[in-house]
Amino acid sequence: RFSLLLLNLEEYYFEQHTANHIINKDCKDERKFRGSLKICSKSIIFEPDDNIQPIIKIPLRDCISIKAPEDNEANTLLTRNTSGEIYVVCSQVFLIKERNVIAPYKTVRGRTEHVFQLNVAWKVGDVVQTLHQLYRASCLDKMGDQAAMITAILQSRLARTSFDKNRFQSISETLHMECKAEMVTPLVTNPGHVCVTDANLYFQPLNGYPKPVVQITLQNVRRIYKRRHGLMPLVSSSVYLILLSCYMYENHIAEHTAESYMLQWQRGHISNYQYLLHLNNLADRSCNDLSQYPVFPWIIADYSSSVLDLTKPETFRDLSKPVGALNKERLDRLVTRYQEMPDPKFMYGSHYSSPGYVLFYLVRVAPEYMLCLQNGKFDHADRMFNSIAETWKNCLDGATDFKELIPEFYENDSSFLVNSLKLDLGKRQGGKMVEDVELPPWASGPDDFLQKSQEALESPYVSEHLHEWIDIIFGYKQKGSEAVAAHNVFHPLTYEGGVDLNSIMDPNEKVALLTQILEFGQTPKQLFTSPHPQRIIPKLKSLSRTSSHSISIAESPVSPNEESFEDLTEESITLAWNNIAKLKVDKQYKIHKEAITGIAVTCNGSSVFTTSQDSTLKMFSRDSKTIQRSVSFSNMALSSCLILPGDTTVISSSWDNHIYFYSIAFGRQQDVLMGHDDAVSKICWHDGRLFSASWDSTVKVWRCVPGETLSNKKHHFELLAELEHDVSVNTIDLNAANTILASGTKEGTITVWDITTATVLHHFFLFLFLLFASFFCTDSRHLLSTGEDCCFKVVDVQTGMLISSVTAEEPQRCFRWDGNTILSGSQSGELLIWDLLGGKVTERIKGHTGAVMSMWMNEQCNSVITGGEDKQIMFWKLQY
Repeated sequence: RFSLLLLNLEEYYFEQHTANHIINKDCKDERKFRGSLKICSKSIIFEPDDNIQPIIKIPLRDCISIKAPEDNEANTLLTRNTSGEIYVVCSQVFLIKERNVIAPYKTVRGRTEHVFQLNVAWKVGDVVQTLHQLYRASCLDKMGDQAAMITAILQSRLARTSFDKNRFQSISETLHMECKAEMVTPLVTNPGHVCVTDANLYFQPLNGYPKPVVQITLQNVRRIYKRRHGLMPLVSSSVYLILLSCYMYENHIAEHTAESYMLQWQRGHISNYQYLLHLNNLADRSCNDLSQYPVFPWIIADYSSSVLDLTKPETFRDLSKPVGALNKERLDRLVTRYQEMPDPKFMYGSHYSSPGYVLFYLVRVAPEYMLCLQNGKFDHADRMFNSIAETWKNCLDGATDFKELIPEFYENDSSFLVNSLKLDLGKRQGGKMVEDVELPPWASGPDDFLQKSQEALESPYVSEHLHEWIDIIFGYKQKGSEAVAAHNVFHPLTYEGGVDLNSIMDPNEKVALLTQILEFGQTPKQLFTSPHPQRIIPKLKSLSRTSSHSISIAESPVSPNEESFEDLTEESITLAWNNIAKLKVDKQYKIHKEAITGIAVTCNGSSVFTTSQDSTLKMFSRDSKTIQRSVSFSNMALSSCLILPGDTTVISSSWDNHIYFYSIAFGRQQDVLMGHDDAVSKICWHDGRLFSASWDSTVKVWRCVPGETLSNKKHHFELLAELEHDVSVNTIDLNAANTILASGTKEGTITVWDITTATVLHHFFLFLFLLFASFFCTDSRHLLSTGEDCCFKVVDVQTGMLISSVTAEEPQRCFRWDGNTILSGSQSGELLIWDLLGGKVTERIKGHTGAVMSMWMNEQCNSVITGGEDKQIMFWKLQY
């Protein structure tokens, strides 16, 4: 029942002792309750073993006397305290969790005496001495002096102790470092010692709570994040640096940039919800810190209609304005006050996110956090989170209420809207008890409310306008003149760099400022200093992603030897392209959990390798119709794959900056190349050379010397050339002679390189938006590219002249072409056949239930495999 949330804010829990609480000492009805006596920096807490009995909390500042029986007697062997008793007389005590019910603390005022009998009698002297020391600290007038004295006591205790090496999991572990540290959880910090070995990270709390040692196996570490606390960045953290230097290569610990997530979001690779979570994370916001909890926007403005209409703009909140500017009348009053205010000026006296606001929303699932924050009380019943509509109205009209939402409003757990714990949250003025949150008429229940909120967040309107809200919260309108123009100015203390706490010498002033920073609200770290681009919305609506025609692997047997390989002749290729409109779906299989990004097929056609945004490489057998292997190199998306000559090795590129080599024969990761500083978007291979394109704005050319097959030797990589670009590179292709490389970027530019000299031949500005794919024609004379602006453009490689341009109704994500005809995969899932000279679509073939993301075609051009956003691969055959 005890937790650190029973402590005051900024209070430490030092030690505990098994003890009895004696009621009515030396009387007929004397009773003893066994339990645990906990010594804290500002209080004494007794937790009885009997759950029916309340936890007793005695604030040290309310103590009148703390003594053992011998304190007033001669300290001789005859009179020495052997009973282990400590007498505490106080003027006020709190009773908590009586009958084990979470409720506001019961306050007992008036002089009372409490007798605690320690199990180990000889510890009484040390315990009383500690309590006297802490009592003196609690009686100091100024908070800064109190904090300084308690900190000195804490540091003294930490200095007298060290990590218990007997706690190592193995005696063979090598110690790398040990230091003092605090484990930070919402509203509380727990001091202790951190120890890092070659295998584990250990944290040993000074008080042994919640357990003697917390162990983290380094092999299981997937991410290490730098965080700030109290608006102060925690840079050069020893633990962070050692973990990063020792284990980054092994566990692929890497940080994405805001720009890389922006690109994924723009291209539709991640949802609005996922993008906002990533931005919050990059801005140092975490669910482990209530003062920096992830912030999400109010999206819906209609809480009165019986039906929620997501096609009407008026259903939505204006995302170009902060909450405080949504009501013009209130804003006018605030602006007038702002103009009359002396420097430093601020428009809003409260923030859009703070611990109080977070717990306002979460009180029903985190009542103990609310009680901790509010000194053992719930808020007044009329100020509780009673109704969605009321809360929205108050955010529009209230003089000091400008709060946004939290991610829980767009997730799947509706428990925060329901009083399932049957908490007594009080009675409102009208006499109504505070129970479940009142929902708008258009929601049939809590789950339905969340589902509709999710639909609203992912709606076309929000996708088109979300960048405006990002500008305000994380972007260029967060600070400076743009913030003033956007009516987005908060108190200086809410911004990183608003005050340098380390420069403040007065301890009382420092404590007051830190308390204000932690409780008042903190503005996220600024991620963008220029306007955030708008999401690119397809012109045609995508088809449903759930198809009744989807067939599982088990339900879709494939006839063996389905592929009949012909001699590679010009005639057969010409015949295939002349009949390309007769492509028919042969089989389809759902084999991934996310969109498929790459397809490679062995020479005999029996095994198909696919990569996906679900971070796995899968090997699918066309003979047995089953997935034979599934490999995960990291937890980040894979972007493309290819098979080396000889069908012995598959190479996969990843968003985690790496290129992975997988041995088909041995079924294991053979090697890894840390090739880039950002996601690797595309790879090509020719004659022992690997070409890799990346979002770090480079294309690199590697000479690859394979290791001996049956030995432990790995590939050797030699960087031959680095082709620099101004922006992220999305796609590359080699001409037939493998002497020219074309690279396409996120800004729609194409660069043609002579790879024998690593020089630029031509540079084209073809597209308004990022390129999806570029391919040379078989004669290497022409290059066809397509991008997010829905255009196909053909350029002459020798002259750089634009030959033709064809506009589609929607983006085409991938394609193959023979110089005259294009087979493309569309955003809506169709395969389209194009007459390039006529500039029109000649055939539409129904395919995936989402964008066609990748395409493979055999050398004879009569067999095609496509991979979709719907997680399926489809096998296509020409029906001559």
